[in-house]
This record gives sequence, structure tokens and C-alpha cells, in this order.
Amino acid sequence: MRHPKTSLAAALSLAAALAAVPAATAAPAAAAPAPASPAAAAAPAPASYAAYAGSAEDAKANRAFFEAVMESVAEKRAANPGALAVTVVYSATGAPTFRTQIARSTQIWNSSVSNVKLQEGSNPDFRYYEGNDSRGSYASTDGHGRGYIFLDYRQNQTYNSTRVTAHETGHVLGLPDHYSGPCSELMSGGGPGPSCQNAQPNTQERARVDYLWRNGLAAALARVS
Repeated sequence: MRHPKTSLAAALSLAAALAAVPAATAAPAAAAPAPASPAAAAAPAPASYAAYAGSAEDAKANRAFFEAVMESVAEKRAANPGALAVTVVYSATGAPTFRTQIARSTQIWNSSVSNVKLQEGSNPDFRYYEGNDSRGSYASTDGHGRGYIFLDYRQNQTYNSTRVTAHETGHVLGLPDHYSGPCSELMSGGGPGPSCQNAQPNTQERARVDYLWRNGLAAALARVS
């Protein structure tokens, strides 16, 4: 894991202060193939999907993921200072089962915030993977300056799959889990239970993402320039 950069400390601490929740959603009922995620093979003991409450380790991984993605974007923008929009590039090739949910999640976030946009393409800042993992779906870093989102089959069969995907993508944009929140809060993840179908971030979550990418990216650009 990379060491946190002091230039991003303010943005990351703000992100950590927000409440949020793990991803929970319903996905295809087809038999699940072997995990495609870099971390899925080393999954810990099974956890409860309905009552999953996260941990300090999860929060640390989410902050590290946000930092890795922001640094990746900042480096590319520093190399191309004429670019006006802040664009985070992803690859969905590792999660073909969830292409529809990923596309919908991208649409949701792109229509919800203005200071950062998600776009599928080459040289990605993060990747999506799919498979089986007792931890459910999660966002993390790959240890090499990039992040990835893992979408678990079982969890996506239990919860609304677009909500799970949009929730995990929220970590890419700097939002932490807040499992005790209501269904109207995207980052409450699986906290409200499988009946929650909302896949839209609320007003506070949208504002926080815009704030983080307006202020945090400026600090990241200053560091790499």
C-alpha cells in the first residue's frame, strides 16, 4: 500500500468524515465463475451480507482508493494542462456480467456531479472485477497506484445491483461508507436491507463529491506539477 500524501490529507480527512455504507444489490442468478479480482482469492472468513457494518480497515482502504485515483488523474492532467474537465477513466473488461449496471452507475454519477466525470477507456485510473468473495463487493487499491472495484455475485443477487455498483463507485469519488444511513443515502449500502432499491446519491453526497474534486484535485495538481 502506498503511503498517504500530505498534499491530499485535507481532502481525504473530509471524505473520511462523511458517513457511508457497503454496497448491496441484486445481480444475475447465473452460476458464478472463479473470482476475477486481484484480491478475491485471499478472502477472509464469511461475513453477514445483511448486517455487514464495515471496519476501520475498510475505511482505510476506501480512503487509499480515493487517493490513488485522484493522484492518477492529477498526473494525467499535469501532463495535459489544457484539459478542462476532470475525467476519471475506468475499465469494465474484468466485469462483463455487470456491464449494464456499470454503465447505469456511470450515468447516475455523471448526471449528479459537475466537477468530475467517469468515462470508460484505455489507461484506466481504476478497474471493475467480478467474482465470489465472502466480503461482498468492495473498493480497494491494487498496490501500484491504481484502484479497483470488486463486484460479488452473491451480494449482487441479494441487493439491487445498480445500487451496489453506484455505491462502490462512490468510493472512487471519495465517499466513505455510512451503513446506519437511510435508503435515500447511497453510501448506506446494505444497511437499509435488500428491499432498498435506491441507486441515486442524495444532495449531500453529490455536494461532497463536487467539493472533494474541486479542492482535493487542486492540491494534487500542485503536488505533481
